[in-house]
Amino acid sequence: MKTLLVALCSLLVSATALAATPWQSISQPISGSPQSIGGFSNGCIIGAQSLPLEADHYQVMRQDQRRYFGHPDLIQFIQRLSAQVNGLGLGNVLIGDMGMAAGGRFSSGHASHQSGLDVDIWLQLPKTRWTQQMLLKPQPLDLVAADDRNVIARHWRPEIDTLIKLAAKDSEVTRIFVNPAIKKQLCADAGVDRDWLRKVRPWFAHRAHMHVRLRCPAGSLECEEQAAPPPGDGCGAELQSWFEPKKPGSGTPVKPEPPPLPPSCQALLDKHLL
Repeated sequence: MKTLLVALCSLLVSATALAATPWQSISQPISGSPQSIGGFSNGCIIGAQSLPLEADHYQVMRQDQRRYFGHPDLIQFIQRLSAQVNGLGLGNVLIGDMGMAAGGRFSSGHASHQSGLDVDIWLQLPKTRWTQQMLLKPQPLDLVAADDRNVIARHWRPEIDTLIKLAAKDSEVTRIFVNPAIKKQLCADAGVDRDWLRKVRPWFAHRAHMHVRLRCPAGSLECEEQAAPPPGDGCGAELQSWFEPKKPGSGTPVKPEPPPLPPSCQALLDKHLL
């Protein structure tokens, strides 16, 4: 029995190692002038910074995974947003995944977050700070009902509207991804001030957090910007299409193979994994 357990443990360790990407072997940022390179879903970063892990206005979850690196613009955005939220007395901002020390692809969890310009922010604002144990193994609050069409009324709070609106109104933000049901609720609550809704994009999952993406920084000449979102608030036919039944045969799309890395990212990887 003991031999069998050892063998099983060895298999699990081997599987984990196989699942890891080479980017996870780079534990410290690459020195140099900050440069986001490539696309959000196929890129890397030079000169990343670590988000300060001790702060008054936010807390960083799952610190053991070391996914708290990003371009200085992203660090400043998080600090700016959390200070605004704190100033309004809304609660404590919970920071999820940002990126790894040199960016690049995670082994699991995200296809994007690769160029140091993306951050997950949870859609709950606790009034009291979480303990280290709670931060290590956080419990997300699912805001979306089982029918995937509406938010759960008892979980929804006006502070969530305000948090997303503050982030969307930041000039550095280009997109915020949330569950379609959350976008639907934001559309219903927005009133006449609706311009910011254009940046809030419905996407699969994202039931407990928003995924915020910044524009390519000035000076990052190899950063690939996304096209701007379509005109309008996105609350009409575009949003409704997410709630329509799937067409027969549509199924789940096949996950494509990762494209070749941008040459500068491949060169960075080759140099730092020698």
